[in-house]
Amino acid sequence: MLKLLFFSVWITFHPVHVTLTSIEYVPETVDFKMFVRMYFDDFLVDCRMNGSLIKDEKFSGDNPASVEILEKYINDKIVLRVNEKQLVARLQNLNVADNEISMNLSYRNSKKPRTVTVKNLIMTGLYSDQANMLVVRINDFEEGVKLTPDLTEKTFKIK
Repeated sequence: MLKLLFFSVWITFHPVHVTLTSIEYVPETVDFKMFVRMYFDDFLVDCRMNGSLIKDEKFSGDNPASVEILEKYINDKIVLRVNEKQLVARLQNLNVADNEISMNLSYRNSKKPRTVTVKNLIMTGLYSDQANMLVVRINDFEEGVKLTPDLTEKTFKIK
């Protein structure tokens, strides 16, 4: 009984290290839209490890310094290559609430995707149990994958 109680308490207080990213192709504009959600406190720690000091009370989508830091962070941590060409993310929307940071970003593209490679390094240098969940949607193609510190990149071949 004591073992069960100890295990239950340990699980309750053990932090979860996970992010969610979805990338969707918009055929009308040939651009990509990306949604990312992660824990805000983990984001702050990861930024500090990379030399960015953020004052969490001033971090918002209305603050140009926050937008600049976030775009740099995402472009450093999530590398999106379409047909071997690396794209650059631009922040569209940002929400910080209840220790979660959610953002919508867009990528300008010019060609129909044949291959899409995603490299996700969010918090992989922080936590050995980091799980970066990824879903890619392109027309009728949809695939999900779990990226980890040992597997940070996945290439999707689109038919």
